[in-house]
Amino acid sequence: MRAVVSGKFHTSLLRHLHKSVNFSTRLTSTSVMAEKPTITFYTVGTPNGQKVSIALEELKLPYETYKINFQKSEQKEEWFLKINPNGRIPAIVDNKRGGFPVFESGAILLYLAEHYDPEHLLLPEDANKRSEAIQWLMWQMGGLGPMQGQANHFFRYAPEKIEYGIKRYQDETRRLYSVLERQLADGRPYIIGDYSLADVASFGWVAAHNWAGVSLDEFPNVDKWLHRVAERPAVRRGMDVPDKNTLIDRDFAVDPNAEQKARDSAKWIFKKDDKL
Repeated sequence: MRAVVSGKFHTSLLRHLHKSVNFSTRLTSTSVMAEKPTITFYTVGTPNGQKVSIALEELKLPYETYKINFQKSEQKEEWFLKINPNGRIPAIVDNKRGGFPVFESGAILLYLAEHYDPEHLLLPEDANKRSEAIQWLMWQMGGLGPMQGQANHFFRYAPEKIEYGIKRYQDETRRLYSVLERQLADGRPYIIGDYSLADVASFGWVAAHNWAGVSLDEFPNVDKWLHRVAERPAVRRGMDVPDKNTLIDRDFAVDPNAEQKARDSAKWIFKKDDKL
């Protein structure tokens, strides 16, 4: 009988493309200690990165994590651009399929569902439900993520407060929340009824609603959905990749040190030579 372990472990193995820092290996509850991780996962603790870490945890895939250093613009280095030509996180390399790289969070979710979801946890087997899950994934990718991301930018990081920009993107984020509120109004527990990648994709963004300056007070169904998804053990584990995240423990309240963190982040976001 093979040994079974769980938890996160640091590893001294030779690293992808000769990199030798920022790696940790996560072995899920079904992982064998001697097994090479299936996935190498490049990320930081943002909603887009959290989509993939949650999916990896839900699918119980063994993976190693490389934490990209944004302050050093590591995502623009040639070795990483060979994995993701767009120079963004997240990205993965599938070690079980010849080192095949995948970038863009939505594309990664679909890839993982196609190759590693035989029980159809993330992507339903039924054609109509499958399409519905993909539609809501595209809604998140094309709407919720970009719009709330801009709300974050103007509300938290912009070097000057531009009220038009803040209002424009906070209002659009609220509109998108109202779309999700309507979808959940019939009492369904998850976005398409059963849990799917649609929930995985939107959770991290909605969890960060306060960071964008948007309240859920007018969206009670969204609030219930948010707390329901947060109760899933795999979601909690996924939120702690690559670093411990206390957002769920704080009941989604803003970190009391948020303002200082935003100022610190703005220092490198707005460096003259930065290409983020």
